[in-house]
Amino acid sequence: MTVARFRSVVIDCPDPRALARFYAGIVGGTPEDDDPEWVVLPVPGGPRLAFQSAPGLTPPEWPRADRNSQQFHLDFDGGTTWEEIDAAEARVLELGGRPLHAEDKEDFRVYADPAGHPFCLCRIDPM
Repeated sequence: MTVARFRSVVIDCPDPRALARFYAGIVGGTPEDDDPEWVVLPVPGGPRLAFQSAPGLTPPEWPRADRNSQQFHLDFDGGTTWEEIDAAEARVLELGGRPLHAEDKEDFRVYADPAGHPFCLCRIDPM
């Protein structure tokens, strides 16, 4: 028996509205931003992403294993081909993300969102 249903991933950031718009550009959806301190992004076909104001946030560093480590990151399916991954990467960069690690020999590329949180675009195995 489960205790609860999964509801949201909440991300601390200096500007919840801006970060919600960034992720909406990646996964779709429309941010619900009636409160500038707390913005919710209902993700089509997935759980919500929520963004909580943290004005003095020190962004995590990737890769690190000490006190300023990433603690968690989000993985997004970016496509089955490298052409699809390249197109997804171009959109991520256009939205304000920055590359942290990108090697075509691996099935993922690591980026930082505008607040500095690491996330990955993953290549889906076409089977």
